[in-house]
Amino acid sequence: MPNDTETLGQCPTCGERVPSALCLIKYEQNDGSEAVWAECPACEDVVAPE
Repeated sequence: MPNDTETLGQCPTCGERVPSALCLIKYEQNDGSEAVWAECPACEDVVAPE
């Protein structure tokens, strides 16, 4: 279970920190990098945290 203090980054829409507990999907892309999509706690959009 993720630690509540860990963040995935900031929401590109509103700038709010996105906690790791709100991660919806994490996967490896073809180029080997990791992609993450999560729900922003402030604007409630599904975003790719930056």
